[in-house]
Formats: sequence, C-alpha cells, structure tokens
Amino acid sequence: MSDDYKFGITQPFTCNYLPDEEERLLVAVDERLHNTDQYSWLMENGFRRSGDQIYRPHCINCKACKSIRVIPELFSLSKSQKRLLNKNKGYVLKISNEPKEGYYTLYENYINTIHHDGSMFPATIAQYETFTKSSVSEQLFIETWDEDILISVAVTDVLSNALSAVYTFYHPDYRTKGLGVFSILNQIKFTKLHKKEYLYLGYQIDSCQKMNYKNKYYPYQELIENRWITTNK
Repeated sequence: MSDDYKFGITQPFTCNYLPDEEERLLVAVDERLHNTDQYSWLMENGFRRSGDQIYRPHCINCKACKSIRVIPELFSLSKSQKRLLNKNKGYVLKISNEPKEGYYTLYENYINTIHHDGSMFPATIAQYETFTKSSVSEQLFIETWDEDILISVAVTDVLSNALSAVYTFYHPDYRTKGLGVFSILNQIKFTKLHKKEYLYLGYQIDSCQKMNYKNKYYPYQELIENRWITTNK
C-alpha cells in the first residue's frame, strides 16, 4: 500500500470472536480513501467497513482472520445448496437502492431473538446504521419476501469490480430455511448480473463457529500473507 495515505492503529482490545486473543485494527483514516475506487482497492488488500470506518485486523499474535471472496463466474452449486434453492424457490426477491422503513423492525427482531446472547444485543438504531448507511460506496438491499412478509434483507456494497456482503438479517420464524446461505447464493447471482468479478464475504475464522461458514462456496479465494490463494472443490 502507498505510504502517501494515512492509517491509524487502535489500541488492543478483547477479540469479539476469539476471547482468548486480543484484537487490534489498522484503520484507513485518510478521507481520500473514502470513495468507491479507493475502498475497492482497500478491499483487495483485506480491509472491510463498519459504517464509514474502513479497517482490517492488525493483531500482534494472531492471524486467524482471513479475508475471503467468491469467484461468481466460476461458482458451482453444491448438492446441499441446490436443495436449499429448491426449498426456497417460492420466495420472491426484490432489490432496493436504499434502506426502507420496515428494515429496522426486522433487524431488531433478528438481533433480540437469534443473537440475544451476543455482543450486538440489544439491537440499536446506531448499530443498525453501521450496516445500512455508507458514504464510501453505493449499496444494494436484496429483499426476500414470502408473499407479503419481508423475511430477509441482505445488505450489499457495490464496489468497482465486486460486490461485498455486509450483513444479512432475517425473520426469526424462518430460521430453519437457511436464509443466510440463501442470501449469499443470491448475492453471488447478482454479482454475476452486475458483471462484477468477486463477491467479498468478510473474514473467515476457522476456529470460531460463528465465523467459519464462508468457505463453502467454490471456488473461493483467501488473502494469505497479502496474496489471494484460490481453493477449488
């Protein structure tokens, strides 16, 4: 990365995913980096955003977090993914370019029911807006509807050469429908439709149950020692 840009390093703090480890972040504080082109370049280098803060792990003794991305043009459905799409084929997908009023109610219900034992409980508007508002890129909101019921929203950033899966929340009554996987499969589809090269899924952490689900979409690439390494089936 260029030495011309300004980055900051946070103080160490307890990791949200590996409680025996300390987390530290490298933060892109330079405002010149807060636009779609530069954010796309930062994503290529393992960064991600929370609200308008763009960061990547910069931990002293741990390298568990690996940025991961799918190659939609080469993507091949597994048998279980095909079954899931068939099971959910009656749902209707809609696209919005901005968050809608009903999203927060769905998000609040999701956090307070499914993640009531996690660090994000209880749900707040401020926390919700770190996913749904961004000045560094355009966004897509992929909605899943069961007739007149909004059951899922996949918040997706639009980058120069990729889409980025930011966060998905869904109706707790549908938790057996695999809506997290269903949303990723739809994001892969929309990445192809938008003629983008990659779908970023965030950080894969093999030793954390909540964060080790992202390497099920083949082929994918992981950023290891600043090189993107491809894994096929």
